[in-house]
Amino acid sequence: MPKYPQLRFLLLVPMLGALMQARAGNPVTWAFAAMPAGGDTVQVQLQATCEPGWHIYALQLPSDQGPLPTEVHIAVDEDYRVIGTPTEPPPVEADDPNFAMKVRYHGGVATFVQQVMRNTPGRFTINGTVAYMACNDRTCLPPRNIPFSLPIPSIIQ
Repeated sequence: MPKYPQLRFLLLVPMLGALMQARAGNPVTWAFAAMPAGGDTVQVQLQATCEPGWHIYALQLPSDQGPLPTEVHIAVDEDYRVIGTPTEPPPVEADDPNFAMKVRYHGGVATFVQQVMRNTPGRFTINGTVAYMACNDRTCLPPRNIPFSLPIPSIIQ
């Protein structure tokens, strides 16, 4: 028998909490790319890959009383300008008993696209962040912001 059983318990509780958090990990990984889209347009692609059973939410949700939508933010810069709003593949729409509301989400692989118009023929970098919330059928993880930086080569003439 240990001399101080309460001390063992007090040391065990934080270790279990850290273990559970590490086990949850990050069920969503992101890949970022920039592709020429004709003329002076560049297509910024943000690809989310969700582990089985996990999903992220669509860009637009029916209500702001539940989960947070995915948001794409492109930094303002004199070398380029953002054209329109980001697009996404068709999301799954379903009633979510955890939030007691209809939601739209993406599981598996989803690619979000934002068009950018270059203002210079020279090299520049597009900086931004993607904000998202990952959930499964039992729990949601805190929202995360993932920064990205995409170098864009100069136009070859």
